[in-house]
Amino acid sequence: MFKEYDIIVVGAGHAGCEAAAAAANLGSKVMLITMNMQTIAQMSCNPAMGGVAKGQIVREIDALGGYSGIVTDKTMIQFRMLNRSKGPAMWSPRAQSDRLLFAKEWRDMLEQTPNVDFWQDMVSALLIKDGRVIGVRTGMGMEIHAKAVVLTNGTFLNGIIHIGEKQFGGGRMAEKAATGITEQLISLGLESGRMKTGTPPRVDGRSLNYDLMEEQKGDEAPGKFSYLPGTSTLLPSPLERGTEAGEDNKNKRVQRSCYITYTNSVVHEILKTGFEQSPMFTGRIQGLGPRYCPSIEDKINRFADKERHQLFVEPEGWDTIEIYVNGFSTSLPEEVQFNALTQIPGFENVKMFRPGYAIEYDFFPPHQLKTNLETRVVENLFHAGQINGTTGYEEAACQGIMAGINAHQKINEREEFILSRDEAYIGVLIDDLITKGTNEPYRMFTSRAEYRILLRQDNADIRLTPLSHKLGLASEERLQRVNKKIAEANDIIEFFKKESVTPDEVNSILTEQNSSELKQKTKLLQLLSRPQIEMSNLKNISSVKNILEGKDEDSILQAEILMKYEGYIEKEKEIVDKMNRLEYVPVPEDFEYSKINSLSLEAREKLAKHKPRTLGQASRISGVNPSDVSVLMVYLGR
Repeated sequence: MFKEYDIIVVGAGHAGCEAAAAAANLGSKVMLITMNMQTIAQMSCNPAMGGVAKGQIVREIDALGGYSGIVTDKTMIQFRMLNRSKGPAMWSPRAQSDRLLFAKEWRDMLEQTPNVDFWQDMVSALLIKDGRVIGVRTGMGMEIHAKAVVLTNGTFLNGIIHIGEKQFGGGRMAEKAATGITEQLISLGLESGRMKTGTPPRVDGRSLNYDLMEEQKGDEAPGKFSYLPGTSTLLPSPLERGTEAGEDNKNKRVQRSCYITYTNSVVHEILKTGFEQSPMFTGRIQGLGPRYCPSIEDKINRFADKERHQLFVEPEGWDTIEIYVNGFSTSLPEEVQFNALTQIPGFENVKMFRPGYAIEYDFFPPHQLKTNLETRVVENLFHAGQINGTTGYEEAACQGIMAGINAHQKINEREEFILSRDEAYIGVLIDDLITKGTNEPYRMFTSRAEYRILLRQDNADIRLTPLSHKLGLASEERLQRVNKKIAEANDIIEFFKKESVTPDEVNSILTEQNSSELKQKTKLLQLLSRPQIEMSNLKNISSVKNILEGKDEDSILQAEILMKYEGYIEKEKEIVDKMNRLEYVPVPEDFEYSKINSLSLEAREKLAKHKPRTLGQASRISGVNPSDVSVLMVYLGR
């Protein structure tokens, strides 16, 4: 019934979809297996993409030729660039999405991708021969053969859902758990663990009083994620399209607002009445939950001094009345959840569609992976997403695209595709997982990236598209747009270095807020370097207006950032050059650390466990100190 595929992807969440698309677009014949064809790319938790550090990841996925950015652009109902009051290294795009349209758009794009086939079934076992995966066996007993398998099981491996004292098997509400794979992988020698995540209740937006909340609108001039043109459909909502008002304003970008409200002491006291039935506090949940996205009961318990906690009231789409209560993740009994919700300002008459719940699931500590996300124990078996201990759509998706690429590279005997810490947030994430492991859900933050001045959301295409194009994934159109952006930015920079302006040209556009008056002729570059001066302040100078005319806004922004932060950028590049010397010192995989007595005992244990590929990786492993690195350098002949 089935031909042999090049790659089988197990699971069609964010990781699985990106893995399937990447491998297929590189030329592999891909089978994407999912337990439910109706939930491909479903947003299981909040209906949003991006955010601090996560937005940078989405732009990196897009720069590589992935689909997440395009899908988000086509289905967003609100866009905001976070941290605009800070430097460009902290700017982070975030979009509120239409949950149903998001999944539909992903499925449409996959169905239009040649080389992707689909099968609805549960994978119950891997087919292994001589230490190499050769396919999968499904719950219906089908055997499908392939040269490589990518596991992207999400929260489905032996998943258990908790609501108060109730618990039942499931990988997501109303969907059954996946069984068989964990036990088989353990028998093959892999170590597994348990993690926990959760989701808040969904409520009826018609029952809320938004007048008692703080409105949070999108940006007046909304941006987008994909570097390709024409991807954003953030136009008047379907409710307004076709109406007279919609026709008059058809080019005006209308967005749906989110709202902010807060818990209070009454809410907290009601929630505490359910603590004795809480699976988290009674010990029924063994897995660790995400530190940076705790449940509401965990917040109350850990931050007892806080009188209130912020909640974001987020619409689930253009047309639906369903609302996501961001910040109220909980596994307390449903009646406790409801009673507490009614005491939140604006929620006095709330109607609840479904309660929040916690889910506990299996994962496999990622130190058991190679840097290409292939398992060390089973050849040609790759892991991506929550199976590696991460949390978040973006973290999963970026692992998916990297696993898909590397699975294709491996079976075609091509060089593995690895991104370093100074090349991408994706590189930081994977390096953290491989070298440090994780015993709690890993979430990306800008603080995890030591070179974040170089890893900005505005330059992901410049950093990554040439690399991906060389692989054959990023299109020629993408590369041409990158080259045009670089050329236009360089033209602007060279002009600003050479061109001077007179006091008369400038003083009329300067204000007390952005600068004192000029007294003499000044280079444009020197003028732009002033803290309160931005490119927008200079656009009315005739010479500047001429050089900027016809150039893309992305090119102008790129030039401005490179000029304004030149000193910081160059300093960071110097640090990268110094640190990269360690990255180019290879460590043999069979290196016998146990025989080097001058290494600390902890270092010997950790190095033997993680098997770092380079001295740079070794230096980042928890428990390996600088003196241990010096010892290794001696033994490696450096």
